[in-house]
Amino acid sequence: MTRYLLDTHALIWWWTDDARLSGPSRDVIERHVAAVRVSVGSIWEIAIKSAAGRLPEIVDFRGEYPGLIAANGFQVMPIDDGLALAAAYLPGQHRDPFDRVIAAQALAGNMTVITRDPEIAAFGCEVLW
Repeated sequence: MTRYLLDTHALIWWWTDDARLSGPSRDVIERHVAAVRVSVGSIWEIAIKSAAGRLPEIVDFRGEYPGLIAANGFQVMPIDDGLALAAAYLPGQHRDPFDRVIAAQALAGNMTVITRDPEIAAFGCEVLW
């Protein structure tokens, strides 16, 4: 069974039922929820945006987070020192540390990333959009 890792924007759009989430992505999440993973890097990125007031779709992310994760049954993928090193040493010039972590997790776990970001594929990841 293919396992999937949600990029941050895909996770936000899933949680907020945003029409920008592609049909194929939505279909995979709905049909394969047990195989969908979320990076703790995405949780961190969403929390930063929420705390800065840049995420009006999720007003109280800190308070809503446990319910959002529980309601969807997504497995949260941790970040350890080995993963941090792998992310830092990925080839290429893409500088977003959250994208690098997601790419490193996907590569290490042989997961397909649900993303519209072509930079993730440039790291060598399988992507779905």
